[in-house]
Amino acid sequence: MEPLSSPRSIHHPKLALNVDDSLSSRPMINERTRAIPNNVVPQSISLRGARDVDAFTCEDGFIIKGNSMNYAINSKPNASRSLENNCYNEMAGTNQRGKNSEWGSYYNFGKICENAPRPSSDCPLFLQRPFSSLAEIQGYIYFLAKDQHGCRFLQRLFDKGTCQDVQIIFKEIIGHLVELTTDPFGNYLVQKLLDVCNEEQRMQTVLMVTNQPGQLIRISLDPHGTRVVQKLIETVGAKKQISLVNSALEPGFLTLVKDPNGNHVIQRCLQCFSNDDNKFIFVAATKFCVDMATHRHGCCVLQRCIARSVAEHRDKLVGEVSRNGILLAQDPYGNYVVQYIIELKIPSPSAKLFSQFKGNFVQLSKQKFSSHVVEKCLAHFEEHRPRIIRELLSESHFDQLLQDRFANYVIQCALSVTKGPLHASLVEEVEAHKILSTSPYCKRIFSRKLLKK
Repeated sequence: MEPLSSPRSIHHPKLALNVDDSLSSRPMINERTRAIPNNVVPQSISLRGARDVDAFTCEDGFIIKGNSMNYAINSKPNASRSLENNCYNEMAGTNQRGKNSEWGSYYNFGKICENAPRPSSDCPLFLQRPFSSLAEIQGYIYFLAKDQHGCRFLQRLFDKGTCQDVQIIFKEIIGHLVELTTDPFGNYLVQKLLDVCNEEQRMQTVLMVTNQPGQLIRISLDPHGTRVVQKLIETVGAKKQISLVNSALEPGFLTLVKDPNGNHVIQRCLQCFSNDDNKFIFVAATKFCVDMATHRHGCCVLQRCIARSVAEHRDKLVGEVSRNGILLAQDPYGNYVVQYIIELKIPSPSAKLFSQFKGNFVQLSKQKFSSHVVEKCLAHFEEHRPRIIRELLSESHFDQLLQDRFANYVIQCALSVTKGPLHASLVEEVEAHKILSTSPYCKRIFSRKLLKK
């Protein structure tokens, strides 16, 4: 198309620049746009007298685009507001100056949707003014749910509305529920919905997120979806609903416990469901005990499993940890699980752990992670404490324990928990190496009041 001539200027209330006056003439627009078939992409028109601005023609008007500013002018009145129009006009946002109201920053725009009586999923609709009732937004609730301010408006409707209002919103979003659970804004609406919905609606929600294999697991791994699944676990009450949730989570148990988002879903099950409902968790935790114990997130879930389990399930979990005690004690994460078992003071597991540590206390004391386990043994294995102390004193290079960056803490712990003759023999051995009192690690032992007999 040819460049426009006659660079006379006009002013538009939405524009802070001059545009060719010929553009304000509707006959001129119609004359220029009739020559363009509907299936042809409009060409860019250079405007003289306007800086960094392009104009695009379309069937019902044209669009002016510039740096930080777009605007559309329609040749037909209310063309952009008609839902029965065969195409949605390309729309424009204005350069905002100052803080607008909650809805004032939204202007109508959309992609071209042929023969569509209402916007589809690829035709977003942003509303131009604030709304005070649900009736004004019916048909567009799904789009509002994915917007920050729209989502907040819908949540307020949940708080102040009736059961009928909840049903209207539920009906419009249930078909998009899986998508909304992982949406940055939509997930909050779904969480709110789970708080206010009735049992029938909650059952439909459970069926929607569990109807495909692996779907609930994928949602649980999402940073937004995990919050929805946790809320779902908190609110479900019927046995059928709990069974559906557990069956959907069980195949991905190990993946979930090792995931920074998914592990919270399993922990929420342990917190909210009964031991019978959590049976699949206890069985899987026993099977994958070592894998969980040696993982950053898995070790936390395993400790929670032990804390929540009872009877047979607890015995199996604790027994599996104690059988692998020497391995887990030296692991960056497994040592925390072993310490937890020691603190429980269950006779049989404690005896199994001590039988594995016996003869290895010196070596374990010199390692970063297992030294914590030795300290825990000194504090809680009262009946085995003399044996541990004698094993430390029998070390031919006791001075190396005093100077070791980890073992020196074990010696400090031994001095603090022993009394009587056992304490006296330990103090005597430490003072025999008093020449080391200026050593960086030994000074911690000699500077504290631990050598009093």
